[in-house]
Amino acid sequence: MNLSDTGRGLIERYLEHARTERRLAARTLTLYSLDLDKLAQFAAQAGVALAAVQPHHVRGWVARMHGADRSGRGIALILSGWRGFYRWLGREGLVTVNPVQDVRAPRQARPLPKALGVDEAVQLAEHVAEEDGSWLEARDAAMVELLYGSGLRVGELVGLDVAETDAAQRAGRGWIDLQADEVQVLGKGGKRRAVPLGGKAVAALHHWLTVRGQVAGMGDAAAALFIGRRGTRLTPQSVWQRLKRRSQLAGLATPVHPHMLRHSFASHVLQSSSDLRAVQELLGHAHIGTTQVYTRLDFQHLAKAYDAAHPRARRR
Repeated sequence: MNLSDTGRGLIERYLEHARTERRLAARTLTLYSLDLDKLAQFAAQAGVALAAVQPHHVRGWVARMHGADRSGRGIALILSGWRGFYRWLGREGLVTVNPVQDVRAPRQARPLPKALGVDEAVQLAEHVAEEDGSWLEARDAAMVELLYGSGLRVGELVGLDVAETDAAQRAGRGWIDLQADEVQVLGKGGKRRAVPLGGKAVAALHHWLTVRGQVAGMGDAAAALFIGRRGTRLTPQSVWQRLKRRSQLAGLATPVHPHMLRHSFASHVLQSSSDLRAVQELLGHAHIGTTQVYTRLDFQHLAKAYDAAHPRARRR
């Protein structure tokens, strides 16, 4: 029996195990099969049996895939499939060491978050999407001002109550405090933080609260700051839909989603203050490294300003 026959037999046995014991979906099994076929091809080219593959073989194959412009994420998924295969071989007593265990895919460059320019953010906030002055316009305007003015996550936004109550404390919800001009937010990991409310946000919230009673519901929704047409607490999906509609009506080139406004808040505060620690606290990031991505956005902003303004930067 040659190397390829032996390798194919092991792969078929593993895929049958994955299908019957792990109950993986057909699509997942197809992807595993393709990735393991690639492993068998690499092993055959190297003249080594699958059960004899060593870590240096795997690292070499990773380098080949990376050199062929395979993305870091794609390689990571392939390695995950290979790792599971060798884990199974180990349980079957066919290998003593998993050669893929400590091999990692090349790190992928972290994409920059998408943020609006200052003019675009203002255009979105000041656009009147509902010309009839309905409660919907008042609600949506307040949502935009909170997302952009305080950098909230969409989950934090929809979890806000009108005021601090024992029920809000017990349920782990946030609330607005218009007397202190701040919003009390319950963020990731159950961590609370206080974020200032800008003047525009305070005005928008006051206006929304004057018309909110038209649709206020019962039970949990009675305390919810943002509610929908049926009087229930607004969902993240509804916020996404309303922001997309508002950005289109405002004439923005890119549909806006809630996290884009959070990115815009962080980028614009950093551009004005250069205070990375303050931005970290306002966003509720546990680690400064998470916030540092906005320094790249800030540099990108400066580079564009330089290209547009400096006489020696202009290209012919």
